[in-house]
Amino acid sequence: MFSRIARPTLCIATRSLSTSSQNNAKVAVLGASGGIGQPLSLLLKNSPLVGELSLFDIAHTPGVAADLSHIETRAHVTGYMGPDQLDAALKGCNVVVIPAGVPRKPGMTRDDLFNTNATIVATLADAVARNCPEAMICIIANPVNSTIPITSEVMKKYGVYNPNRVFGVTTLDIVRANAFVAELKGLDPARVNVPVIGGHAGKTIIPLISQATPKVEFPADQLSALTARIQDAGTEVVKAKAGAGSATLSMAYAGARFTFSVLDAMNGKDGVVECAYVRSEETECKYFSTPLLLGKHGIEKNLGLGKLSAFEENLVADAIGELKGSIKKGEDFVANMKCAHV
Repeated sequence: MFSRIARPTLCIATRSLSTSSQNNAKVAVLGASGGIGQPLSLLLKNSPLVGELSLFDIAHTPGVAADLSHIETRAHVTGYMGPDQLDAALKGCNVVVIPAGVPRKPGMTRDDLFNTNATIVATLADAVARNCPEAMICIIANPVNSTIPITSEVMKKYGVYNPNRVFGVTTLDIVRANAFVAELKGLDPARVNVPVIGGHAGKTIIPLISQATPKVEFPADQLSALTARIQDAGTEVVKAKAGAGSATLSMAYAGARFTFSVLDAMNGKDGVVECAYVRSEETECKYFSTPLLLGKHGIEKNLGLGKLSAFEENLVADAIGELKGSIKKGEDFVANMKCAHV
């Protein structure tokens, strides 16, 4: 399992890797004590790409940091707790990963999370803009369809917005699509790659089964059911956990995979491609997830939607309205904030 985290670019499993692919990147996890933050921090601690791991949350971070610091890998771990220590947590960071926020509960949509998580993300984006404006920003906090516009608008207020460095982490959709397709076809999931475009909620999640490698085909009814399962997979986990949370372990895995890809690309590795929800000119939506070629400075090239099947074209058309509404909601939230420093 651990070897897959790195797919397609890194195997992190053991100390034997501690002398390979070394980098001294400083990575911050904001929301490090939570259900996603703790396993995500563990996976980052295991990576030779991370030199310093800066953990922030409003509670329990010193304990999480102490626990992780006992692991025999090279990353130096520091814990920061509470608003007064947020700026210190971000100083000198190259990558900031933000899983902070409240999780979904049964009956909640991602949109129900908006008011609480919008404020959290705006506050954290404000601190990033002031302390490490050139960092790569990887947003996990939902609803991603709105929290990326929020992050972007906050960065703009400080004049430090770089669209090539702000990512909505949709990797869990790709991970799920790979796993579900592999299960149906009896394939090794580590060798399956299904691009997923659009957004990161419900019908805005658009798996491109027609572009999967290796090539796979499904009857129309099975394709429709598979697409619906990928779109509703988050709810599947929320229901299964029966009030005990949402997808945390798989999200931590996906967040680590994306972070490692960003770090690999920053380190000069060629051909690193991941899907992410970013500022985009590929559709009529200002933000849209597509495969991206990553480089030393973030997005090197947006690889676009590629050739879509008729079924996928209809999925895109159906998603546009909801995406536009979510984007506007995020932008309006920042426009209506009382001041730039939140």
